[in-house]
Amino acid sequence: MLALSALVLPDRDPPAAFIADVQQAEAAGLRTVWTYDHLTWPALRERPWYASVPLLAAAAVATSRVRLGTQVATPNFRHPVTFAKEIMTLDRISGGRLDIGVGAGSEGPDALVLGDPPRDRRERAERFAEWLRLLDQLLTQPVTTLRGERFSAVDAHQIPGCVQRPRVPLTVAAAGPRALRSAARFGQAWVTYGPYGGQVDPESWFRAIGDQSAALTRELEATGRAAASVRRIVQLALDVRWPFESAARYADFLGRLAALGFDEVTVHWPRADDGRGLPADVLESVLAAHGL
Repeated sequence: MLALSALVLPDRDPPAAFIADVQQAEAAGLRTVWTYDHLTWPALRERPWYASVPLLAAAAVATSRVRLGTQVATPNFRHPVTFAKEIMTLDRISGGRLDIGVGAGSEGPDALVLGDPPRDRRERAERFAEWLRLLDQLLTQPVTTLRGERFSAVDAHQIPGCVQRPRVPLTVAAAGPRALRSAARFGQAWVTYGPYGGQVDPESWFRAIGDQSAALTRELEATGRAAASVRRIVQLALDVRWPFESAARYADFLGRLAALGFDEVTVHWPRADDGRGLPADVLESVLAAHGL
């Protein structure tokens, strides 16, 4: 049976509302609660928007079982040295319940906010590969010195290190060949939102994620890792509704994901203020479909 996780957006205001949503998700039995690691989000640009790391720290001390994580941290505004220190600290605060979602990032506001020039997909993929290599080393070694083309660390101390060994699990968001290669090399999990570039019809969506999953398997085989060594996660976009049209439709949705080798599905937790995310009136049936 596929695990169920949820995204709680960092726009819950006041922040105590974010904590309340995380606690409700924990009480419902969800595996992981993720939040977006962005500085803003175009779809909700005029709303309050809080930083992910302080929110996750607060959630860690307000919960005891549910895993917590980012979806997804990127090189757009994160440097590996400072981010590794925050990851280690969060893992300690949570008692080893942290997952970190990482990705190359998009060409949106996070990529422009620091005044950097626009980058095409190839450049973003190359920056991500270098960023991820350094982040991995920082999280697994007590002291790191490494000079790269784009990112460097000099005598960077990570003491006492992560609770989870050899480091916090990384969930790599990937659709293209370069990012899937990074997922196969560094990831303990892989997350996909479906085909790059917007919403498509359900059948095209299933074909796309099936092709992506098959490509990941090939990359894993090339690196000598087993296909089952990486958890496969589908994350539904905020306004996707078709899987929830009926209990039968959702059961079919889960069955097709399982047949494609997926382990987990992530939905947006119900949002009472704007009605987006998982429809509140189907929450109980969705939980039941996952045995919760």
